[in-house]
Amino acid sequence: MKKGKLLVFSAPSGSGKTTIVRHLLSKEDLNLEFSISAATREARGEEINGKDYYFMSIEEFKKHIKADDFVEWEEVYRDNFYGTLKTEIERIWANGKM
Repeated sequence: MKKGKLLVFSAPSGSGKTTIVRHLLSKEDLNLEFSISAATREARGEEINGKDYYFMSIEEFKKHIKADDFVEWEEVYRDNFYGTLKTEIERIWANGKM
């Protein structure tokens, strides 16, 4: 499998992550793609599973933790997990993106 680079933006809510990431994604010469995070929370409003997040149960998320399926993950609030699946990074790299 072809390997690429991985950039992680991590900061508190409201700190400007989305603004920075949208700017970088708009630069076609950087060849970047946004990864879809996994989350144990319910979808909000018009959010779509597999587009906005990979929505999963706490039990399913914990199975992925035990299987070492995440590049990174965090329990942000009690029983409220977020993380990046290795398969998501592999999907992006397979598409020739970073």
